[in-house]
Amino acid sequence: MTGHKVERRHSLFPDFDDWFNREFPGLPGWRPGDAAHSIPVEVSRGDGEYVLRAELPGVNPDDVTITVDDNLITVTAEHSESSEDKEHSEFRYGTFRRTVRLPAPIPADDVDAAYQDGILTIRVPMPEEKAATSRTIPVKRVERGETS
Repeated sequence: MTGHKVERRHSLFPDFDDWFNREFPGLPGWRPGDAAHSIPVEVSRGDGEYVLRAELPGVNPDDVTITVDDNLITVTAEHSESSEDKEHSEFRYGTFRRTVRLPAPIPADDVDAAYQDGILTIRVPMPEEKAATSRTIPVKRVERGETS
């Protein structure tokens, strides 16, 4: 086994995330002027809540908007470029947006958000699971000519 290199294969058709959440293939740095950058997120669940963490370095928390619609939570942020003259910059500026679908409707009143060290943390309480109710439905026999 020595001397063998692991060959990595790349798909001919990359995921749509690769196409639209990053640079356009073949044109480094190209992005439509009005397109929003995607926000890297991670979602976990435990202790009776969902926790969504979004990576937003350098963003002022006053420039972050969180909206809740049914089971969708959308984070929108604006990162303005400083006016100082730069010779080189790889920072991303402009609008950032990400929508995450949770498995149940979100109780908008109980959502909590905090921003620290470039990470936005959103806590969403999980709805209480309703006990499954089952019952047997009787089937009535209807004779010909009768209406039910």
